[in-house]
Amino acid sequence: MPRMAPHSADPPQRIRRLILLLGLASFAGALTARVTDPFIAALAAEFEVTPNRAALLATAYALPFALIQPVLGPFGDALGKRRIIRVALCLLAVFTLAAPFAPDLTSLILLRGLAGAAAGGIMPLTLAAVGDAVPMRERQVALSRLIVFAIGGQIAGGALAGLLAPLMGWRGVLGLCGGLALAAALVMLLAPPPGPPEPRSRFDPVRAVRRYGAILRLPAARLLYGAVLVEGVLIFGSFPYFAPWLQARGLGGTLEAGLAVAAFGCGGFVYAAVARPLLARIGQSRMVVLGGALAGLALLGFALAPLALLFIAAGLLLGVGFYMVHNSIQTRVTEVAPEARGSAVSLHAFHFFVGQSLGPVLVGLASGALGQAPALALAAAVMLALGLRLGRRG
Repeated sequence: MPRMAPHSADPPQRIRRLILLLGLASFAGALTARVTDPFIAALAAEFEVTPNRAALLATAYALPFALIQPVLGPFGDALGKRRIIRVALCLLAVFTLAAPFAPDLTSLILLRGLAGAAAGGIMPLTLAAVGDAVPMRERQVALSRLIVFAIGGQIAGGALAGLLAPLMGWRGVLGLCGGLALAAALVMLLAPPPGPPEPRSRFDPVRAVRRYGAILRLPAARLLYGAVLVEGVLIFGSFPYFAPWLQARGLGGTLEAGLAVAAFGCGGFVYAAVARPLLARIGQSRMVVLGGALAGLALLGFALAPLALLFIAAGLLLGVGFYMVHNSIQTRVTEVAPEARGSAVSLHAFHFFVGQSLGPVLVGLASGALGQAPALALAAAVMLALGLRLGRRG
């Protein structure tokens, strides 16, 4: 397959239009991710099951999202990333709009799993599509703008569920999310995002497997995939324990934990606002070291904060530091195998979500064996070491 070089001559308005359209797709994909979480108790009561069984809805969405990545990456490289994104959006809309009509929890779990697999074809391939169309010198800033849409979708999904639950219930909220996904799909179909011509070739599974082998033999790829897996474990593995940690220290509970998670998302907005001047001033290598240091400091803050407000502030700091590191990894991944960018980015997403899946188990084991504060101190040291290693670029 010929290498698809970015169009360095593309005018700024063309890149802005690309980011806007792909951002809308990312927003719609992220909107549905956690929208059922606030309804677990209501769903358990309605379907007469235990809350633990109803909570399987989260796993039903996240696991297909991760497992579909190695499949969709090669499809994007062979058939065109923007085409796959449009198809994925349409399928996401169909499955999400069907969910409110689920007669039982099993049917709802199945539809959420299908929606998760469809959403898996959106965010990773939008990163790869930006890599195809935006020159390297502008790519990290462009990707930081794309992240804003994804974070906005995640926050909006939780906000919609919380605000509209008394008025619409879970069925109405899911229907609204499906309608928004359908609107995004129509926009993408009627006004396709700009970019270089996409390939249209036969999908060859043998070639796809060989390509994955070639990517994984690259030392730079192994470093980046290992780094993003560690991020998923250390950062997202801590989120489920916010409320227990706060309660154990008499600092609050569910409300404060939710505010800390929301502050983490706001940290992504802060990063997007400062990404361009920060990159111009200190460069990516120093920024990734700074991000690792800030993330480590935030993890220590969770262990030592004497007030709920400081715990929440640590969430904000963690978001800023995490996105400094994570966005740098994303940018490098888009260039690790330019001739197979969809496959490379999908492997990145696969490792990231595997890390997120393992995170709560590993963080729980570490906290039980070492204690909360030592476990968080160890996580802080690893994040700092990760930033230093990535800063070497070797």
